[in-house]
Parts: sequence; C-alpha cells; structure tokens
Amino acid sequence: MELVQGSTDGANDKSTLFLLSGEALVVFGAGLIVSNPFIRKHMSQLGVGSLAQAAMPNIERYFRLRAM
Repeated sequence: MELVQGSTDGANDKSTLFLLSGEALVVFGAGLIVSNPFIRKHMSQLGVGSLAQAAMPNIERYFRLRAM
C-alpha cells in the first residue's frame, strides 16, 4: 500500500522541481545561443530550416504508425 501512495516527505516534489528547472535552463540557454548573430549566420549557411522541413514527413509517418 505504501508504494501506491508514494512518498510523503516531498522528495517527489523536489525531484520534479529540479527536472523542470533544468529544462527551463536548457531552453533559456538555447535561446541565448540562437539569439547570437554569429550563430544565426552559421545556422543559415548550414540550412537548419531545410533540414527540419525534410524530417517532418518522417516524423508524421512515425506518429501515424504509433497510433495504429
């Protein structure tokens, strides 16, 4: 019965807080990197946008297969 109720000492809340704060830091850091004009210039030369567009049909096909 103890496994069903979970922990009562807040360890679960603390780990969730750490997980969400880590994700927020990753998103913030990625935003800082992408906002740099030097990085933007190199990303446009590499064609990152066209790479993402090329991957979309495969991702859609994957989700359709998973829904079956």
